[in-house]
Amino acid sequence: MQRLVRACFLESSGYYFAKKAADVAREHGIDRVALLASNENPRPPSQNVIEAGCAALREANRYPDERASVFVEALRRYHGDYRFVTGAGMDGVIETLIRTVVEPGEAVVVSTPTFSFYGIAAMAHGARVVSVPRRREDFSVDPADFSRACKDAKLAFLCAPNNPTGNTTPLETVAEILEGLEGLLFLDNAYVEFSDMDYRPLMRRHENLVIGRTMSKIFALAGLRVGYAFVPGWLEPFYNRAATPFALNSVSAAAAAVALTEEERVRETREHVLRWRRRFIEEIPGAHPSDANFVMIDVAPRTADEAVEYLAARGVLVRSCTSFPGLGDHYIRVSIGDDLENALFLEAIRDL
Repeated sequence: MQRLVRACFLESSGYYFAKKAADVAREHGIDRVALLASNENPRPPSQNVIEAGCAALREANRYPDERASVFVEALRRYHGDYRFVTGAGMDGVIETLIRTVVEPGEAVVVSTPTFSFYGIAAMAHGARVVSVPRRREDFSVDPADFSRACKDAKLAFLCAPNNPTGNTTPLETVAEILEGLEGLLFLDNAYVEFSDMDYRPLMRRHENLVIGRTMSKIFALAGLRVGYAFVPGWLEPFYNRAATPFALNSVSAAAAAVALTEEERVRETREHVLRWRRRFIEEIPGAHPSDANFVMIDVAPRTADEAVEYLAARGVLVRSCTSFPGLGDHYIRVSIGDDLENALFLEAIRDL
């Protein structure tokens, strides 16, 4: 029956998941594992956020508001008067956007190495994925190369700050790309709160820009899968037509709306990440500059898989970057965890 599976998924390994903490603990006989592989926020949600989610759970017998109005109104209070769409994680927003604008066989352009789900989602909808490698030593984007590849594409993906390299893209570079684009640019800003960049003003000047955001990182709601995007007004009704009905559940929407009000908590999380990120970059040979809540590290002459196994045996779970096309086999990615996790990692990576 395997013949029924589409060729793109017979040939592709799909999304790469990091090892599970329970598996690492069992394999190495460790009580606690430092979870530094998935770019999560080490702090749990606040009590107010938890209570908001629990209150919404009492009405879980009813379908959620199809437009997640409580969450969208909270976004407008937080960001200002923009147009927003939502999804089950940013992944859901990506899938819906592709479904909205891309016909089977059309090109979708992706700046690589980067988050693999852009390509996976595009292939799932029958699109032809065109990769544009970041050839520069610092993994920055060449706007001319990128724009040239986008000539006949309806949709292109650019991650800033980029996963897994950690570097962001200057505002003027994104503006230059937008000027040369006839299609849409999806700018993935999952980690932007950990940088000094603000791409939102570009929405006022460019009708072909979509900015994706998530509540998974600085807002500590990875388990609730809440994604959203700034969209131009012309696109909003068509996105909503293509969207999966009731994609964002009522518990997630209620919790996310409260999380957006906790400015002090967000500030503390950002300061924690910036402090430890600076230490990682200064103290670890091979660490690359980063504007995100993680750091990519060149572990050569060891391979990434060797480094991951060594660190796992020490109770530290990090991500091998071998699944990111164009990076080779000698990079790992480590998230900023809590103080104890970060200290364990620094001790183990020095020994490595």
